[in-house]
Amino acid sequence: MTVYNVTKVRSHQLIPKPLLNLFFSRLSLHSLSLSTHKPNPTSWNATRTYVLSNPLLSLLENCKSFSQFKQIQSQMILTGLILDGFASSRLISFCALTASINLDYCIIILNNLQNPNVFSWNAVIRGCVESEDPQKGLVLYKRMLTRADCRPDNYTYSFLFKVCANLVLSYMGFEILGQVLKMGFDKDMYLFNGIIHMLVSIGELGLAHKVFDDGCVRDLVSWNSLINGYVRRRQAREAMGIYQKMITEQVKPDEVTMIGVVSACAQLKSLALGRETHRYIEESGLNLKISLVNALMDMYVKCGDLEAGKVVFDNMRKKTVVSWTTMIVGHAKNGLLDMAWKLFHDMPEKNVVAWNAIIGSYVQANLSLEALELFREMQLSNMKPDKVTMLHCLSACSQLGALDTGIWTHNYIKKHNLSLDVALGTALIDMYAKCGNITKALQVFNEMPRRNSLTWTAIIGGLSLYGNVNDAIFYFSKMIDIGLMPDEITFLGVLTACCHGGLVEEGRKYFDQMKSRFNLSPQPKHYSCMVNLLGRAGLLEEAEELIKTMPMEADAMVWGALFFACGIHRNLLIGERAASKLLELDPHDSGIYVLLANMYKEAGKWEDAHNIRKMMNERGVEKTPGSSSIEVNGIINEFIVRDKSHPQSEQIYECFNLINKTIGVCYV
Repeated sequence: MTVYNVTKVRSHQLIPKPLLNLFFSRLSLHSLSLSTHKPNPTSWNATRTYVLSNPLLSLLENCKSFSQFKQIQSQMILTGLILDGFASSRLISFCALTASINLDYCIIILNNLQNPNVFSWNAVIRGCVESEDPQKGLVLYKRMLTRADCRPDNYTYSFLFKVCANLVLSYMGFEILGQVLKMGFDKDMYLFNGIIHMLVSIGELGLAHKVFDDGCVRDLVSWNSLINGYVRRRQAREAMGIYQKMITEQVKPDEVTMIGVVSACAQLKSLALGRETHRYIEESGLNLKISLVNALMDMYVKCGDLEAGKVVFDNMRKKTVVSWTTMIVGHAKNGLLDMAWKLFHDMPEKNVVAWNAIIGSYVQANLSLEALELFREMQLSNMKPDKVTMLHCLSACSQLGALDTGIWTHNYIKKHNLSLDVALGTALIDMYAKCGNITKALQVFNEMPRRNSLTWTAIIGGLSLYGNVNDAIFYFSKMIDIGLMPDEITFLGVLTACCHGGLVEEGRKYFDQMKSRFNLSPQPKHYSCMVNLLGRAGLLEEAEELIKTMPMEADAMVWGALFFACGIHRNLLIGERAASKLLELDPHDSGIYVLLANMYKEAGKWEDAHNIRKMMNERGVEKTPGSSSIEVNGIINEFIVRDKSHPQSEQIYECFNLINKTIGVCYV
């Protein structure tokens, strides 16, 4: 049915009686002649008068529902008012920009108008831009270009640039920019700012800067778009350079400018510059809106001045969830987890971001058991987890080896249709690999629609950890073949695989390729892998020589790898040198004393072994108790030597004694 086929429109009796009475009362007072009430487009008062003098348009302003809207539309068709360009544009505008009305219905109306004006097109395009499916606006624009009776104007293009900016559509953005330049609209200030915002959003910062420099008009919005654009792309130095130029040209900044500048100080971690900026804000008398105060607090926290951040926080008259969350993260990063928890507990209102912040803080502090308990509390509070929550939970499961909880998390992701993006998929692979289910890790890897270098690194590391040496090397080679660049962690995985497989030649090759082929500088962990590989193969002199060539001081991990290898091969000479270095680095590590004493015993040097034990006692070094954890029915049980805190400790020790009675070991 054609919407405006008047002969097919039935009588409408669904208009509410008060609205119907208002319509007929105005109808009796005013003529509906379209010719006598044409508004002057340059006069708002004339337009307002036109609306008031037409009962249907006046009723439209009081419309409360979709059904009422359709009744008014039908009356406009019956009276012929729909044929008036201004009247139809009012109808279209109301339909497009009212949340309770179906946007698709509005597009149908637009398509059936005889000669819709540019205002009507713009209203519908704007409605599409602000909807959940903004790409419909681009479709309408292309359809608009096919019409000979109506051409886009500067407002049309401002809406389209917003779509391209929000969806990061570079190809479409450049196409529309070409049309704007062709039609000469780039001189319009509002549109000029839209161009800069679009270019910044799609990552074309250099071009945005050039447009800005070459533009004959620019205002504070132009400066702000460029400054904040560089900040969002984490190019803080460039942002500060533009800000300095802005001050030089005597353009007075506003709150939006200073949010960008403060954020740039946070990225640079320049406390001095941050304090100077804060002082300028106070001296300039700028309005300290909550967003700016939050930015200042975030800057102090990231620059390491937690006390200054706390002062800003305490002086806030109104604190938002962002304010509380910033302080929670700040305290957690400074190791003050108890204070972070207290802040979280005191929050008057918690959202998923706040929950993620506290859960993530516990994961980063290696308190994964507590993090999973918090996750359970989050669910009991009826707060719906998101992808970030799942990432934290998977990290906690990886640390604990909690496979059952990890599987439950994976099932939750599937049940709630959380898309398996690169980050989530990589976390799942890492969790399954570290929990010992490499088959499932490979399955997730193969099912992922997109993978990046981190994903490949996770599966290589997992295969290496699981002992699948050849598979780890195969995936590493395949990663290189498809053009992805490995990083330091990728090489750590492949070197570990070589170490597990005793592949000395391959290990040497990959270690050399780090610098020669991929321009990556080996870190202490890579040297530790190579020392471990050479040491296990009995090449202790080569391993010690490699340590001497390190461009940085060898840490305990490197010397420890050599020391452990000396213990395997009973090389007391090199072992003593390695032990001496280790005791310099950490004189309270009980493992060094114990292993060195055992090496002396095996060499028959009982007096030296006794002296090591005596040194250990004199320094007050105690052997660190061993610990282990096991997951049973989704519950993590942690055990420490001689610990009896577990509720089933008696039964557990009885089981241990039963298992070990044949070798004469008894746990009490």
